[in-house]
Amino acid sequence: MTHAFDEAIALATQDDGSFVGRTSPAYANMVGPYGGITAAQALNSVMQHPELLGEPVALTVNFAAALADGPFTLIARPVRTNRSTQHWTIELQQQGEPALTGTAVTALRRQTWNGSEQPMPETTKPADVALPAPRKGTPWIDRYEMRLVSGGFPAVWDGADHSEGPSQLWMRDNPPRALDFPSLAALADVFVPRLWLRRAKFVPLGTVSMTVYFHADSAMLAATGDGYLFGQSQAQGFTNGYFDQSSLLWNEAGQLLATTHQVVYYKE
Repeated sequence: MTHAFDEAIALATQDDGSFVGRTSPAYANMVGPYGGITAAQALNSVMQHPELLGEPVALTVNFAAALADGPFTLIARPVRTNRSTQHWTIELQQQGEPALTGTAVTALRRQTWNGSEQPMPETTKPADVALPAPRKGTPWIDRYEMRLVSGGFPAVWDGADHSEGPSQLWMRDNPPRALDFPSLAALADVFVPRLWLRRAKFVPLGTVSMTVYFHADSAMLAATGDGYLFGQSQAQGFTNGYFDQSSLLWNEAGQLLATTHQVVYYKE
């Protein structure tokens, strides 16, 4: 049986080199699709391109408009190819209008010294963290197994100003699926918006721009398999309708696989 994630990111090539995909009911959010699946679809247009060189190093997606349910066109174009790096522009269109713009960098990686200045925090094992109660109205949440260590949805939506530590959780696809670059990009967006934790108030918000930096190569992804990732997320500032949020994702072996940063619009 085909995994729901693979169905959601599936693209068909058109004669002009563009791709056609569809939004997936399995990854629907309260309004439109889950942003992480749209980022994964955008990245998959690069991964499926016949001129692809190497593996993803960076992906930026800018959500220009809310996607409507139904088909869309993705145009991925390599704008510059060097000996070991390749630079891409990406555009997702619906009814001839751009709904997402983006860029990506891919590269042929070579063996070098490796290290990290962001060690994985000491934490409990995934099996020792209970699954949260199901939440209705947001199908995409059911597509992930998320075991919250800290920083889940507020227990009381009281509108008070809370000082919160970082959000931490174990996560993987549900049902489990071997990790690849598109699914890692999607997992980078699972974190509870930090404004909801800080304010304990269900204010309207939406991601405007999201960047994922891939520290993993395909060998690290293969070694991770369908195991859990540990994620940590923290906001930096909230100013006049926008806030930013940074997150890190490690595998169970403590290898840093990706870092991500996004800016979010909010309305009060």
